[in-house]
Amino acid sequence: MIELKNITLIKNDKKILNNINLQIDDNLTTIITGPNGSGKSTLMKLIMGIEQPTSGEIIFNGQNITNYSISERANLGISFAMQQPVKFKGITVKDLLKLSLRENASNEKICDALSSVGLCPKNYLDREVGSSLSGGELKRVEIASVILRKSNLVIFDEPEAGIDIWSFNRLINLFNDLNKRLGCSVVIVSHQEKIINIADKILVLNAGQVEEYGDKEVVLPLLNKTNVTQKKCKRR
Repeated sequence: MIELKNITLIKNDKKILNNINLQIDDNLTTIITGPNGSGKSTLMKLIMGIEQPTSGEIIFNGQNITNYSISERANLGISFAMQQPVKFKGITVKDLLKLSLRENASNEKICDALSSVGLCPKNYLDREVGSSLSGGELKRVEIASVILRKSNLVIFDEPEAGIDIWSFNRLINLFNDLNKRLGCSVVIVSHQEKIINIADKILVLNAGQVEEYGDKEVVLPLLNKTNVTQKKCKRR
């Protein structure tokens, strides 16, 4: 479980996040959505340690990680996947996935991870993690690396960015099964209705504040109402 307590972020005299209080429970898929500029990606970067809050605390499994580095958080089991996966010139898919394993790397485990995301190991192990892979293929290799890391909390920032419809539909199926496969919490920042529909819980951010947070069945109908961004902050 990760808990944010009174998280505020001020940059260049502008309040990006304003007194965020939030608890993300274990083994659930939480979708974070809201208008552009509402602070969604920034909030995820705070959890990963890419950004540091101006005030407040971040608690992960009972441990205060507010001042922990990115690597320290990664060692605790937090993974972060950016909108555009990083390309590594000269590094093969196999080499990249070996780096993801916290134990002795084996071809069997690497092949199993690739197969689980719909990539044939025979065709991909020796491919370079760069221009030889499409956007959808890079996303799936990234998810394979997450599976190998056995993370406790996995964060995806707009994973639908830059991929084709066919790859997008396959990714939906992967995300839908990810927390069940890994036994972890999954947090996805997205505007896409198909991704929002796989949520257990939905968080709506607006102007740096939590506007709605609760079970999908409660929050999803509100997203279709024009006044959702004008409602007072609620926790459901």
